[in-house]
Amino acid sequence: MTKNWWQGSVVYQVYTRSYQDSNGDGVGDLPGLTQRLPYIKKLGADVIWLNPIYKSPDKDNGYDISDYRSIQDVYGSMDDFDKMLDTAHKDDLKIVMDLVVNHTSDKHEWFEQSRQSKDNSYSDYYIWRDPVDGHAPNNWGSYFSGPAWTYEPKRGQYYLHLFAPGQPDLNWENPKVRQEVYSLMKFWLDKGIDGFRMDVINLISKPAGLPDAPQAAGSSYGNVEPLVSDGPRLNEFLHEMNDEVLSKYDIMTVGEMPGSTPEDAIEYTGLKSNELNMVFQFEHVDLAANPDKRLGKWNDQPIKLVDLKKALSRWETELDGKGWNSLYWNNHDQPRAVSRFATDNPKYRVTAAKMLGTTLHMMQGTPYVYEGEELGETNVHYKSLDQYEDIESINAYHQLVEKDKAVDGPTMLKYLENMSRDNARTPMQWDDSDNAGFTTGRPWFALNPNYKEINAKSQVDDPDSIYNYYRQLISLRHNSDLITYGNYEEIDPEDNEVFAYRRHYEGKTLLVISNFTDKSVERDYQQADGKRLIGNYSENQGTALRPYETNVYLFD
Repeated sequence: MTKNWWQGSVVYQVYTRSYQDSNGDGVGDLPGLTQRLPYIKKLGADVIWLNPIYKSPDKDNGYDISDYRSIQDVYGSMDDFDKMLDTAHKDDLKIVMDLVVNHTSDKHEWFEQSRQSKDNSYSDYYIWRDPVDGHAPNNWGSYFSGPAWTYEPKRGQYYLHLFAPGQPDLNWENPKVRQEVYSLMKFWLDKGIDGFRMDVINLISKPAGLPDAPQAAGSSYGNVEPLVSDGPRLNEFLHEMNDEVLSKYDIMTVGEMPGSTPEDAIEYTGLKSNELNMVFQFEHVDLAANPDKRLGKWNDQPIKLVDLKKALSRWETELDGKGWNSLYWNNHDQPRAVSRFATDNPKYRVTAAKMLGTTLHMMQGTPYVYEGEELGETNVHYKSLDQYEDIESINAYHQLVEKDKAVDGPTMLKYLENMSRDNARTPMQWDDSDNAGFTTGRPWFALNPNYKEINAKSQVDDPDSIYNYYRQLISLRHNSDLITYGNYEEIDPEDNEVFAYRRHYEGKTLLVISNFTDKSVERDYQQADGKRLIGNYSENQGTALRPYETNVYLFD
């Protein structure tokens, strides 16, 4: 097996806006990140993935980019970026940027020109269609609720936006658009960055003819994802991107691919595919969707462990030797891991967070740690709509409660409390001082009130903390080819209380046992014959597993 640096790495994701403010304006920035690099280095991470820091009107917190070659003023300057990059590299930390090229901002120069007429040099940079019988060209709904089409009077046409109206989709069928994208990629790679996380990259190739999407009874719009994910020319576009850009640099690439299967991942990111290195799949985070298809992901029901095991084990098994997994519980688009997959009950939160970290970090793939996960940060548990900031959450409430009348307001608020992206976007909890050490000013977004109890200062020097437990997990991976490269064997897939699996490599076996419940259970996997490498209770009780207990055993 060819061993690449990114296979043995651990990635730490920084949502810059919420990480560390350096100038008191209430918004995290690049100098603040530079200030906190030692914290990330101490954790043991190798790579930092930065959410978008480019110029943007911030309709979707930076995922609507108006200038790909400039830094958003609130985050600092290009000099601040260069200093951060240089400081990170001197500390052996790599920097991966977020590449958002399915769409731009409607304030980008390309779109400002494109919307003017049908016959200028940018007119075909986006996806425009004539009205059909006086309305939108098809029934497609946006990922952010409402229609995926907006009418532009100057052209007398509709433009496509799979997300917000301020995020028009680029026309990847146009070779000039693709060359523009490759040029901006080279701009950042030539500055010395170490790779890209590619936002919804499997949506860039749209189906021929843009047919209507499947539409659930009672829904205002069709569900576009089955039509637009993994489109007909995606392979061709990714191959071209690799040939013209990626293959010329020693970098890491990960493609966010909603709706993709392991077969798709092998096709696009296989070890011999010459496209991308790995994908972010959504199978495990899409579990426990609402049975009412109009409501999609919005639900408040817990995930069944059997379903979670099936999803993760499928990707582990099917990609082994053919592709490479991205391992993650949460990110800026998902609720907090300990709240979603275990419990944030204070009685068990620390134990449960360590259990989740162990279960994931002992798998084959590259682990991703989202800021605050290493502290066991929780969902914020908002109770009213005016507390939310996220465009997806707010639009979903208005669409599903007020327009479609698919759900009542109090129930929808419970769904938001469970699933809103805002759960992940509250400012980083550094200490128990005012504003959690995030800013000396007024934070751009309210802090999670539990920062007095859950913060970095209380954990960094505590040997029993979640932070230091994550350090141990990362150190184990860095020193074990078995953990990094071993194959995967699932155990008792129908067990709805315990997640257990084995890893095998060059005559050695790793056994991982995690109790996902708040009660004590018994399981015997001959763990007495192995050496315990790590566990979240100080005393090992063998076959007895206490609430949220996890143990890892090595068999030589």
